[in-house]
Amino acid sequence: MLSEGFITAIRAERKSANTAIAKDVGIYVHELHPSHVVKSSFKKSSTPVNALACTSTHIFAAQVGKAVVHVYSRERGNQEALISFPERVHSLALVGENVLVVGTGEGRIILWEVCTGRLISTPPAHLQLVACIAATPSHIITGSEDSNIHVWSVPRLLSLESTETHEPLRSLSNHRAAITSLAVGTSTSPTNICVSASKDNTIIVWNYHSGDLLRTFLLPSTPLCLALDPCHRAVYAGFEDGSLQLIEFIQPQSIVNPLYDTSLQTTPVQITLPPWIAPFEASATLCLGLSYDGTSLYSGHTSGKIAQWDTGRRAFASELLDLNAPVTNLLMLSPFAPKLMSRAITVVKPKLGETQYTFTAQLCGRMSTDEFDRTMQSQGFPEDKLSDAISRFYQPVAAAAAASSSGDEDLRKQNEELWKVVHEQQALQKKTLEKYAGLKSG
Repeated sequence: MLSEGFITAIRAERKSANTAIAKDVGIYVHELHPSHVVKSSFKKSSTPVNALACTSTHIFAAQVGKAVVHVYSRERGNQEALISFPERVHSLALVGENVLVVGTGEGRIILWEVCTGRLISTPPAHLQLVACIAATPSHIITGSEDSNIHVWSVPRLLSLESTETHEPLRSLSNHRAAITSLAVGTSTSPTNICVSASKDNTIIVWNYHSGDLLRTFLLPSTPLCLALDPCHRAVYAGFEDGSLQLIEFIQPQSIVNPLYDTSLQTTPVQITLPPWIAPFEASATLCLGLSYDGTSLYSGHTSGKIAQWDTGRRAFASELLDLNAPVTNLLMLSPFAPKLMSRAITVVKPKLGETQYTFTAQLCGRMSTDEFDRTMQSQGFPEDKLSDAISRFYQPVAAAAAASSSGDEDLRKQNEELWKVVHEQQALQKKTLEKYAGLKSG
């Protein structure tokens, strides 16, 4: 049975003396089906907002006010490593399974290849700290407290060519206050969108491939977090007052996506629909997560509560848990296992100043040839391969003689055909000479 889940991280500021929650636990792995349960937990972590990342084997968590990232092994259930960086870490994101993107307090991003230890650092492109990061296989999008958004090329940053410059492809600068959250679509087409939220009480939808602003939404409160619909039909926003809001991109019964109507792109849209309100004490919504099918929305609050919302009814559904500390991050886990050719069993710590690296990972994909794959995975030599090899060593001498006689027979046939051609040519020559002699005598 497929089971969806999510991972939450807290900032270690306990609200009350709640003995039901362990004091030193900072990261929780939740399972949703058949019923909600905390499946596992990890200790000694206090994670800021937008600073949690997860692969199939590891969890990466930045620490509040520190220049370190804690690495936890999901398979062994313990802390595997503590990675130090030259600057304070404020945000994290992953490119695929092997590249961790780190946003620092000096306005730069650092790329760490967890399977080789290679470390790539960019110049401080932002004037203030990098508050949030969104990533696709080909692009990295960073938002800063300086109100700017930068779009970076992953192949250019990871290039081994020394001539490549570590500069952003383009900047998106229509916000007027700090960027609080970024959400990027799952498409790889040139029309893929990115959604940004800012403390100027606006949400902007971008085509980050071209840098075009598609739509601006004006909000009644400050949005702190975003969750993009799986089909890019809408975005969900969480606010400082604890409420949530659905912002739809496609209007009912519309055959044209308004995002790409150029006549509307310069006109801001005022959101007037009533927000979604939870029945418990109002506290800021710090993180959001949307289920794989888009039917359930999950929110984490500064009060420590995790709420579930029904997106169909657009209403509060239930309170899942109270972690007794601000829930700063919520990452949804897909119910489908990723198809990987390799995975990192242990991370390789960053190596500064080195030019040679070793890729350390476990191969987990299937070979292209089934027979070769079966041979490689068998205990010793397969029986059919051994039988075939032994039979080749003990072939009777008659087989070789038969092969030799077969070769002689081919030569004999070739000689007969050659002599047949020669005799035909001689007969033709004789007839030609007789005809010539007759014409000469006449």
